[in-house]
Amino acid sequence: MTTATTPAHAADKLDFIRAEMDQLRENNLLINIRTMGSPADAYMVVDGNRVLNFCTNNYLGLANHPQMKAAAQAAVDRWGVGPAAVRSIAGTQALHTELEGRLAAFKGVEAALFVQSGFVANQAAIPPLVGREDVIFSDRLNHASIIDGARLSGAKIIVYEHCDPEDAEAKIKEHLPQYRRGLLVTDGVFSMDGDVAPLDKLTEVANRYGVLTMVDDAHGEGVLGRGGRGVVDHFGLQGVFDVEIGTLSKAFGVVGGVIAGKQTIVDYVRQKARPFLFSSATTPADTAACLAAVDLLEASEERVRRLWDNTAYFKGEMKKLGFDTGRSETPIVPIMLGDAGLAKQFSRELFEAGVFAMSIGFPTVPRGMARIRVMNTAAHSRDDLDQGLAAFAKVGKALGVIS
Repeated sequence: MTTATTPAHAADKLDFIRAEMDQLRENNLLINIRTMGSPADAYMVVDGNRVLNFCTNNYLGLANHPQMKAAAQAAVDRWGVGPAAVRSIAGTQALHTELEGRLAAFKGVEAALFVQSGFVANQAAIPPLVGREDVIFSDRLNHASIIDGARLSGAKIIVYEHCDPEDAEAKIKEHLPQYRRGLLVTDGVFSMDGDVAPLDKLTEVANRYGVLTMVDDAHGEGVLGRGGRGVVDHFGLQGVFDVEIGTLSKAFGVVGGVIAGKQTIVDYVRQKARPFLFSSATTPADTAACLAAVDLLEASEERVRRLWDNTAYFKGEMKKLGFDTGRSETPIVPIMLGDAGLAKQFSRELFEAGVFAMSIGFPTVPRGMARIRVMNTAAHSRDDLDQGLAAFAKVGKALGVIS
């Protein structure tokens, strides 16, 4: 009879997880998940407390809009709760094709493909366009979904400096000749800093060398352009730009992603995109709510104007108080603090003062660039903003951030 022995290296196979979790705690980088007890709106119940909400991406205040909820409820009554199939087999409902047509018309492009999320849209669009014989030119601060989509493609990834068309051109000139084709991809609005990519100049560079162009407009849709038509509209590049990636989970207040642009490209992606081909379609409720959001945006620009009015007021008052708001050009307002521990403490004390504004640290932003990120919305009144400003002033002075 033999006695089984456990190899020394297998004594505790989860030690690496415990060690890394301890390291995250020690460096103030552990993510603590708060629980919402109410819909996304100007005020929310968070961990049982009613607080002013500066966290969600609900730019236009549509996430809890009566028209949106009514559309979702009516869709469930007519279509059920889910398609129970992938789009390419039996999951494409008339709602999906109607939304795609409406989104294409809204954005002024030839065609659009609706997928499960903005993250999925990048994973769906990039691999069909480029592969192992190709090269991707990617902004240094591009979103994780772009990075993951680029990695899935197998193409060579060349990073150019943030929002720097000259560096992008230098990288294209150096590397493109070694590959079959190239793709330049950038965020439109960068979600952590709130700055806008110089899409006009990047497009000029890409077109000069015959490189495909793609922009992730997650934080530009509903915010930039005429009536919220996005960053491509903002720069007047409709019909020139190749691919727009969007999400309907931010300004539109629902969920889902869109791949929009030239008919040839959208038709091709529809045949090749793995998330489209191998994952179930979005629910009728979500799809109908997205259609209602398009209705609301086409009917009036008032919410977009109110969003920008609120942004100008809040950002201006924060600067008067002495806070560093970084390089933001949009409703995203980073309150730059640097130290991750300070940012977490600042967020906790804001919460105690009745304001929900989360700290952002590494790896979401580079080390030493921790911040509180404020998301302005059209749902906030001037009184709401004043309440938030008073809380920031109180906590900022208590922690020695401002005098």
